[in-house]
Amino acid sequence: MISVRVQATLALVLMIATFAGALAWKPTRHLADTRPKVELEAIFPKQFGDWKLDDRMPLQLVSPDQAAVLNAIYNQTLSRSYINRHGDRVMLSVAYGGDQSDGTRAHRPEVCYPAQGFQLVSSKTGNIATATGSVPVRRVVARMGQRVEPISYWVVVGDKIALSGTEQKLAQLNYSVRGVIPDGMLVRVSTIDADSERAYLVHEKFLVDLTRAVRRENLPLIVGAQVA
Repeated sequence: MISVRVQATLALVLMIATFAGALAWKPTRHLADTRPKVELEAIFPKQFGDWKLDDRMPLQLVSPDQAAVLNAIYNQTLSRSYINRHGDRVMLSVAYGGDQSDGTRAHRPEVCYPAQGFQLVSSKTGNIATATGSVPVRRVVARMGQRVEPISYWVVVGDKIALSGTEQKLAQLNYSVRGVIPDGMLVRVSTIDADSERAYLVHEKFLVDLTRAVRRENLPLIVGAQVA
């Protein structure tokens, strides 16, 4: 029978080994350092295709307290409203963080919308055909009173799109075992429309035009590595 002293020694050795292993696996290199500097204002054009910036009214996509949370998580955020000649208005929200480790996981609409008083009516996955190919998206419908807001969004971790928290964790782990801390971007478009299917068609048209207008070297940041 192993003595208490031997058991304590073995436990100590195991703790030291675990700590050493954690240090060895801890990522130290930032993927963002290997990429060109990210400037959201420059990456996303203010006018493209049939869309132009709609600056007739101030745009606030999140409440001030939620904005403070986003600013703590991300290096940069961008909020814009666009309109086309048919009167379709699309709100674009982008958040970029150079460190998408566990401490700075992307802030998803399923979290920030309820925090602002919205009720989530539905949530499903789908695909949007963009200029670079099919992009997987999550489609959420949020409601507050008479306001119904269909949302299409995705999260890019490094060069992988992650639609769920599990996929995001797996993408982070994939980089972590290589000693790399990935960057990440959340891309969200939404419209005010009680007809969600019509809204999603508008989202798709907007994203096709947007991805055609974005410079090719910036596309992997926005839609992942499926760029041909």
